[in-house]
Amino acid sequence: MKSLQMLNLARNRFFGGLPDSFGSEKLENLDLSSNRFSGTIPLKFGSLSELVQLNLSGNKLSGQIPVELSSCKKLVSLDLSQNQLSGGIPAGFSLMPVLGQLDLSHNQLSGEIPKNLGTVESLVQVNISYNHFQGSLPPTGAFLAINASSVAGNELCGGDTSSGLPPCTRVKNNPVWWLYFAFILGGLVVVAFIAFGIMLIRGRKSLELKRVENEDGIWELQFFHSKGPKSVTIEDILLSKKEENVISRGKKGLSYKGRSIANGMQFMVKEINDMNAIPQNFWPQVAEFGKLKHPNIIKLIGICRSDRDGFFVYEYIEGKNLTQILHNLSWARRRKIAISIAKALRYLHCYCSPSVPVGYISPEKIIVDGRDEAHLRLSLPDTKFFISSAYVAPETRDLKDINEKSDMYGFGLILVELLTGKSPGDAEFGVHQSIVEWARYCYSDCHLDMWIDQTIKAEALMNQNEIVETMNLALHCTATDPKARPCASHVFKTLDSALTTSRSCVSSLKLSSSRF
Repeated sequence: MKSLQMLNLARNRFFGGLPDSFGSEKLENLDLSSNRFSGTIPLKFGSLSELVQLNLSGNKLSGQIPVELSSCKKLVSLDLSQNQLSGGIPAGFSLMPVLGQLDLSHNQLSGEIPKNLGTVESLVQVNISYNHFQGSLPPTGAFLAINASSVAGNELCGGDTSSGLPPCTRVKNNPVWWLYFAFILGGLVVVAFIAFGIMLIRGRKSLELKRVENEDGIWELQFFHSKGPKSVTIEDILLSKKEENVISRGKKGLSYKGRSIANGMQFMVKEINDMNAIPQNFWPQVAEFGKLKHPNIIKLIGICRSDRDGFFVYEYIEGKNLTQILHNLSWARRRKIAISIAKALRYLHCYCSPSVPVGYISPEKIIVDGRDEAHLRLSLPDTKFFISSAYVAPETRDLKDINEKSDMYGFGLILVELLTGKSPGDAEFGVHQSIVEWARYCYSDCHLDMWIDQTIKAEALMNQNEIVETMNLALHCTATDPKARPCASHVFKTLDSALTTSRSCVSSLKLSSSRF
């Protein structure tokens, strides 16, 4: 149980208190919803450092929400709805860096909504309906245009017209000492507001588009994170273009490791070979990439471009791209990499509003660190390479055709590559026109030893059902009909679950081959 990553006991009749531990520090998905659990939420849940999704809805839990949950820094989805929880929302929730969904509806929670909760950039869905909350709704973030159904059944005010809440009114106080207190407090607020305004203006100015001229010409430099302009200069970026700094060599250009002269901060520079291949209307979308925050997505720090050259500046991840290491990986490591890629896609497709399609996913865009966690690098696809890439879905003829189903096709190809060791660019598929056609043929004949990567052939005997089920999923992802491809959430759940099945290869084929 020490390596358990997913535990789903939803929709049963379990009762009694929740256990303090589940015997695994690697638990990422815990679903105990729709049971009869009672008592309080154990404080030790805060020690589940790898937890991404926690669902305790539909039980009889009481007491306060433990502030220790805010220690789960990788938590993306938290559902505590339909319980008997009381007290307020822990202020520490505003420090959870990737929290995307928060459902606290149908409880007995009270007090005011923490103002800082509205500043969590990753938070896109909030439901606090049918509690006893009072005061004003935070005028920022996910609360700006919250639906009326998500705040109903409280005594709140403010918010956008879509919230359906009444405007907030001031309460007058008669005692004279309150006037002095209000005067002093007001003065402090004004001073703090001015100081905050100055910092905000400085911060925004540091993120504004700047034009810098040097001996190589005029460069446009824009950062998306405050640490960028404090650390990285155009000289740092250009100096990184040395042979000894090359991290990887891709079809679209080289990637370099850079270091700030000012403070030694490391970063990665990805060069753009052909600036003319990228349409101008795609550049504004880069700023949206800069807002994304997820453990499995490489943070885009900024961009740097001139008339001839361009660079994406990313955070530096110690590791290698998937192409460089794939053939030396065990099946367990390959499966972990596939799951972490699926996590990133689930965040982009399901938790971002609007969703963020990648365009196409290739092994060169995936950096694997020392813990076998995959990190997806986002960048704008250029027209020339996009059309010729083997990882682009066949129905995608133009950049305008990019959507979530296009991403799933590329992900399916990566699954095939993880299983077989072959890439779409290989020229050894015989009479078959593509790797997908070859994989379908091999899968239909169920000759696992014919298509499995020889590096993991010995492991295949012990994990045959799991490997066959993963190939089944890969072929669904690469289905000719985009509508037949699964969504990222379904793919993640399938990979993350213990794929134990008693079906033989032949019976599995009969159930699934008709859908390809």
